[in-house]
Amino acid sequence: MGILKLAIYGKGGIGKSTVTANLAAAFASLGKRVIQIGCDPKADSTINLLNGEPLLPVMNYMRDMDAEPESIEDISKVGYGGILCIETGGPTPGLGCAGRGIIATFQLLEEMKLFETWKPDVVLYDVLGDVVCGGFAAPIREGYADEVLIVTSGEKMALYAANNIYQAVKNFEDRSYARVRGVILNHRNVEDENAKVHAFTDPNGLEIIGEIPRSKDINYYEDQGKTVIEGDMDLPVSRTFMELAKKLLGEG
Repeated sequence: MGILKLAIYGKGGIGKSTVTANLAAAFASLGKRVIQIGCDPKADSTINLLNGEPLLPVMNYMRDMDAEPESIEDISKVGYGGILCIETGGPTPGLGCAGRGIIATFQLLEEMKLFETWKPDVVLYDVLGDVVCGGFAAPIREGYADEVLIVTSGEKMALYAANNIYQAVKNFEDRSYARVRGVILNHRNVEDENAKVHAFTDPNGLEIIGEIPRSKDINYYEDQGKTVIEGDMDLPVSRTFMELAKKLLGEG
């Protein structure tokens, strides 16, 4: 099997960074070599893989140093399970387009031959999904990711964003870009949640590939700067992430 390259999209605040980091930890626990790249100006995608320590984003490094980094080590940290963590970051607030930070980072990582030197089994891109244009669409259309996972709940705005993401990916279909692998239902326990999500997935022929229960354990370990996988592998929610990781690897 080649590299599993997944772009995880969803509305801001829907929990896609939580899902991404826990999936990364699950893949690592299965013995896979993992890279997680946060593609959100907030730059908090990898924090729970790094014991709650924020990582200096690539765009901040370039701005602060007024130079390009000389090595991968300058712009990354190795976290839980040997996961290589990178954050793209964004421009100075109010100045410039956040999406450009993603494009600039991706170009830089290509120049540094990240994949050739690191040789990952799995690469996860955690991408803000409220706007699927410019740099935020780069993982879909530039050949970085092969498959897209859409994280949603049954909430109206989350489903609205999920549909926008699905339509954006569909628009690139004929160019052999990434395809939607499935939807991850991150439960918020809204009324008729499953039915509402199925009303989006079923007509579009999409599979709900995983369901993450509402869990206090996730919040408990995030307060400690950890994923639930790191915190307690035997928890039901941890097993859910492990099963999803196996499924995505074709081992479930």
